[in-house]
Amino acid sequence: MTALDDDKPMPRGELIIQIIPLPSDTNPNGDVFAGWLVKQMDIAAATMAGRISQGRNATVAMDRMEFLSPLRVGSQVGCYGELVEVGRSSMKINIEVWTLDRTAQAPRKVTEGLFVYVAIDEHGRIREVPSQNG
Repeated sequence: MTALDDDKPMPRGELIIQIIPLPSDTNPNGDVFAGWLVKQMDIAAATMAGRISQGRNATVAMDRMEFLSPLRVGSQVGCYGELVEVGRSSMKINIEVWTLDRTAQAPRKVTEGLFVYVAIDEHGRIREVPSQNG
């Protein structure tokens, strides 16, 4: 992105999952639960971690999240993932959530968070992440 693109913000990373929240995903006020959104973000990050680790993985941590704008029922919600860092057994993945409301012309950012995963074997023990070169 260049300085000329500042008026057109776009998601960072690749689209991992896309979903539409339904009325059953809301609280009594009609707003989509934050927990529902965190679940979708965790699913997206786990999907990406599985591809990177080529197997099982487990969530270790989630960094602070700020909800920048409300999420509306019926909106198209996209979780975009970007690999930030790979350690010996861990992966840090940033997830950005963007939404496109039914009547909107442009998407808007809802939140983002940093998720940390470790690769695990079939017994649940930590294992190395395969090399990401090539």
